Amino acid sequence: MKIVGFNDFHVNGGWENFSFLKISTDEGIAGWAEFNEARGRKGLTGLIHSLGAGLIGADPCNVARIDAALYGQTRSTTGGLQSHAMAAIINACLDIKGKALGVPVYQLLGGAIRDRLPVYWSHCGFFRARYGALFDGKPIAKPAVRTLDDLRQVGREVRERGFKALKTNLLIFDAGGARAYSPGFGRGEGFPELNISDEIVAAFTTQLNALREGAGPSVRMMMDLNFNYKPEGLRRLAKAAEPFNLIWLEMDLYEPRALALIRQSTSTPLASLEAIFGRRSLKPYLDHHAVDTAIIDVQWNGMPEAMRMASMADAYEVNVASHCSSGPLSTLISAHFCRAIPNFRIMEIDVDEVPWRSQLLTKSYSIENGEFLMPEAPGWGADINEDIVRAHPAMG
Repeated sequence: MKIVGFNDFHVNGGWENFSFLKISTDEGIAGWAEFNEARGRKGLTGLIHSLGAGLIGADPCNVARIDAALYGQTRSTTGGLQSHAMAAIINACLDIKGKALGVPVYQLLGGAIRDRLPVYWSHCGFFRARYGALFDGKPIAKPAVRTLDDLRQVGREVRERGFKALKTNLLIFDAGGARAYSPGFGRGEGFPELNISDEIVAAFTTQLNALREGAGPSVRMMMDLNFNYKPEGLRRLAKAAEPFNLIWLEMDLYEPRALALIRQSTSTPLASLEAIFGRRSLKPYLDHHAVDTAIIDVQWNGMPEAMRMASMADAYEVNVASHCSSGPLSTLISAHFCRAIPNFRIMEIDVDEVPWRSQLLTKSYSIENGEFLMPEAPGWGADINEDIVRAHPAMG
């Protein structure tokens, strides 16, 4: 079998575009992967095609050989967009290999350890506030979040739909409604200093209280602080979170020792590392015992490296959660990873979506009683529906 072509597809995903790679072969088998050009990743499509040009004529089933070749080509510029591009190519090759052998990708990883995957509702209430203009039937049927009562209602919805866990991001509620607080990404107040304030601590506990009141005691909670604070602020928020018995408080820092000091200062479990690429970047955090849960993104690292990262974390007695904040194929790819690793914690999934998101896959997955069930078919289990992509062209 030989690779004969690379094609990219881009579709309106609501708040951002979803992007997909299709690798074609001379035997008619096509492999799919998802990548993401949003949030500072412009140019990724061109990089994928640049790396892919050297693979025309290669056997896509020789995944390890392609993985090694791509790493060698990008050795002096590892991480970042290079990692994203390599991951898309490798993941699509795995889809081809699974289809060629007639097995799901998780079988190529050693087989499934588990069939049902506990999931948490990610960005719970946050998307309905930050992207409120897309809700209230425009086109998403769910109501936007403008008040704390709206947020309590989202908490009730989580419980009523059978989810056992949720994660949210910080929102500020005032007379003007609800607004996202994201200075770590260069947005709005608080940038670039990333200082903490009494008002932020109060907003943090107010938001968690509202979700707890709505969801009740049976739904576990998480909060994602992203890159929004310096260690001083992260320590304060970790202390403020202690009464809520969170599954974890999530935060991102590029300094392992600073993260380790925060972990030592609180009884709140910490999760991090979604923005870390590869084992070499992961190891210092494990050496410093900086996290309770390591978060790994298969879409950003590629399945082979993600599996190696999970194995390394297991050697340090650290469990792994998936990072999956993109389109539906990314979710499906993440599920194969979660089924195959022994040290699995919980799987991330975005529940709020534009009406056509679920139609992008030729076979759908389901969530029952807070657990993810995937379609059982070769490769990832589903392809991308190109007709749906064309019906909803990407935003400019």
